[in-house]
Amino acid sequence: MYVVAGVSGHTGAATAQALLAQGKKVRVLVRSAEKGEPWRKQGCEVAVTELGDATGLAKALQGAQGFYLLSPPNFAATDFLADRSALLEKVVAAVEQAKVPAVVFLSSVGAQHPSGTGPIVGLHRAEKALEGIAPSVTFLRAAYFLENWGSVVPVAKAQGILPFFGATSVKFSQVSTKDIGAAAAKALLEPASGTRVIELTGKEDWSADDVAQALGALLGKPVKAVGAPVESARAGLEQAGVPKEMARLYAEMYQGMAKGLAAFERPKALTRGTASLAEALKPLV
Repeated sequence: MYVVAGVSGHTGAATAQALLAQGKKVRVLVRSAEKGEPWRKQGCEVAVTELGDATGLAKALQGAQGFYLLSPPNFAATDFLADRSALLEKVVAAVEQAKVPAVVFLSSVGAQHPSGTGPIVGLHRAEKALEGIAPSVTFLRAAYFLENWGSVVPVAKAQGILPFFGATSVKFSQVSTKDIGAAAAKALLEPASGTRVIELTGKEDWSADDVAQALGALLGKPVKAVGAPVESARAGLEQAGVPKEMARLYAEMYQGMAKGLAAFERPKALTRGTASLAEALKPLV
């Protein structure tokens, strides 16, 4: 039995689907029975609990061979990093109580750095907190999610432009959540002894210009990537309605990307996905 968190989002759903496709038993973690019903219909066990409920999580983890874990952002938190640290303390207690043999944690490119990467700093701290909590611990450091472009697809549809903070011609690491799910499932099914890091990126690197061209082909209309200075990210995000604390952190992340901090620690040992740019973007349009 494999326990999967985050099935209401992209990567958890992709991980659960990848495990089901290989005939494995899956128990999904959801916040309400209603959210678990689609998974129950697919043959999954459903555990209604939250990651921040140490008692409920420990119960849901009983008998698990492996656990797929992530740290979902809390946009309402006034102190994002402190909020994530408090959550991880409860998760660690639950995992240790349930004696789960293998944990796969969704981390991020750049998580090796203790500062300068915005919300990724929270994942750096999470890796430190989770190291050694199970006989097998895998940190899956994934590249920028291609599905993140979904937030600006409506602008591309309406105005024919693709907003981006930074130089639109620069190629950078991106990956589809389907590839993340496949890698997470493989790591659960093939646990390593001790702690390991898997750095995951897409089939190839793409620029914002490449994404705009692919979106244009899918939409049947021209789409042009329009870059803005990374220094303007904070104001732009706040104007778009992002809470101030998160806007500050994401602006720092964009600046970290521009400085090369959001880069893989072992670029020569990357695991690459198989999804093409068009395959990843098509569901978004």
